[in-house]
Amino acid sequence: MDIKKIVKDAYKDIATNNSGCGCGCNNAKSISKSIGYSDEELKIVGKANLGLGCGNPLAFGKIKEGYIVLDLGSGAGIDAILAAKKVGEKGKVIGVDMTGEMIKKAKENAEKQGIKNVEFLLGEIENLPIADNFVDAIITNCVINLTPDKSKVFSEAYRVLKPGGKIYLSDIVLLEELTEEQRNNKELISGCVAGALLRNDYLNKIKEAGFRVKVLYENTGISKHQYNGMPLESIMVELTK
Repeated sequence: MDIKKIVKDAYKDIATNNSGCGCGCNNAKSISKSIGYSDEELKIVGKANLGLGCGNPLAFGKIKEGYIVLDLGSGAGIDAILAAKKVGEKGKVIGVDMTGEMIKKAKENAEKQGIKNVEFLLGEIENLPIADNFVDAIITNCVINLTPDKSKVFSEAYRVLKPGGKIYLSDIVLLEELTEEQRNNKELISGCVAGALLRNDYLNKIKEAGFRVKVLYENTGISKHQYNGMPLESIMVELTK
């Protein structure tokens, strides 16, 4: 089974049809508010909000003016645009996404909001088109669960992050193992469930890449609101190189 093709096709469809049915369906604004985005933030990002996240990495992230920030799996640009506002004219945000249609949409959304200090690159987060020790901080929102090789994602993130730099990530983790049928369900794969790891396995992979790990927040309620009561939660983690 080609996991990347399943995910890419699903998010191409979402980008093309403006439908937020990847990691969470229903109303994009209500979903985003339920996972930590303020009305002010949603006003800033406009149509970049497709309701695809499972947390708000910037709500916990200490992103400072002048930072170079990398957004892993930047989608339509919601978090990259908010980060660009935080880093200001002296800073820069780089968004990386493997879906061309999402890159196009993110560029359009940034342009509509008058954001100049953001760049969106087509690429895979397992093989980042970024130099070693280049970025001050990394954000990522409900993306790493979609990747087949999570260890490679964390090792690449470690490579491009400056010493002492931090990652603020939101992601889906499992509280119980799924059945084989669930693991092979295409909708659950693109829906941020079938590719997710058990909570402790996920945290161990992060530690194996060399990061210090601090769990900031765990949201078990998201299962009921967005995932039909499946045994999962979203987790907000701060990683330090």
